[in-house]
Amino acid sequence: MTQNKPANLEQRLLDGSLWNEFCDQLKAAGEIVLRETTPADPLNRAEGYRYLTRLLRAGLESNVESSDPRFPRFYQLANETIKIGNDNPDNIYHNANVDGTLDYRLTGNRGSVDYLSFGTKAGSYATTGSMQPTGQLDASELALADNGDFEIVLSRKPQPGNWLPMREDTQSLLVRQTFADRSRETPASYRIECITPQPGRALEPETFAEQLLRSVGFVKGTSSLFVDWMQRYSSHINQLPADDQQRCQAAGGDAAIHYLQSYWQLAPDEALVIHAPDIPACQTWNFQLSNYWMESLDYRHFRISLNKHTATYNADGSVTVVVAHADPGARYPNWLTTADHDQGGMLWRWVDAEAHPPVHCRVVKFRDL
Repeated sequence: MTQNKPANLEQRLLDGSLWNEFCDQLKAAGEIVLRETTPADPLNRAEGYRYLTRLLRAGLESNVESSDPRFPRFYQLANETIKIGNDNPDNIYHNANVDGTLDYRLTGNRGSVDYLSFGTKAGSYATTGSMQPTGQLDASELALADNGDFEIVLSRKPQPGNWLPMREDTQSLLVRQTFADRSRETPASYRIECITPQPGRALEPETFAEQLLRSVGFVKGTSSLFVDWMQRYSSHINQLPADDQQRCQAAGGDAAIHYLQSYWQLAPDEALVIHAPDIPACQTWNFQLSNYWMESLDYRHFRISLNKHTATYNADGSVTVVVAHADPGARYPNWLTTADHDQGGMLWRWVDAEAHPPVHCRVVKFRDL
């Protein structure tokens, strides 16, 4: 049966049935937008279908164009116009596909970005529905040259110097850069190369066939995963309890981040007041608003997030954030706009924090602020 698989895929390429299957599966992915539990208004439907197009771009990049672990290159699964799983507006994300049976060298410069981490992952949203951690290294652990240059080896066997562990089933590398103030910080720069190269053609027809179907599998798997999460969060609308940290890590989360994640929903005359009475010692913290599809709202044009360095603090050191459709005025400098949305996801992150205190939420009438 295994011997017939390449021939079967080759025949499906030749007769066009593979392309038809790709298109049919992409069409079927649209059913996720139409679930009974998803919002049925025009804005949320439009964003849902836009979300699928964004995931298709990301899926093709990760599974076709940048898929070969023998020749790894960095690409972005999340940026200003591709958004996944409450992506952080303060972040630059870079991904690379790797093979846990090979070794890699990562070279670069630390820059001055506030937080920088490297994580290897097993699985994917397209196949296993998760990205289980297999190794973690952050900038505080890096041995750096005087000018900030560094070199990291990725391998299964321990290495001297900067070593990022992998397992045999490791499939990807995720790099997070978290900024306190983008205007004042220099991003880290880096490149990756395989140091145990393997022979093979640049494009294997049967491999491409599998990659094409994985791309649409990524669309279906990712969208279904996070719609399921939003359904779970609907049990505590307008509250911010601690999330299941193990589930967050399994979805590609950073081991140094503690996630408080939920669902917000406001009528036109309502506001959400969020109060963090205790701010622990931490690398940073941030809070953001997203749409129903767990895409960060458009931070290019709207103020939809705050962090440790951009927030205004109360006299006692606490922080009060107001989420509202309109500006409540100077009394509430930490106002975040809903950007014409009436519901969506929200996330508070404690990053490398000594403690993870609760954050309190209450809905009030806008006129009563």
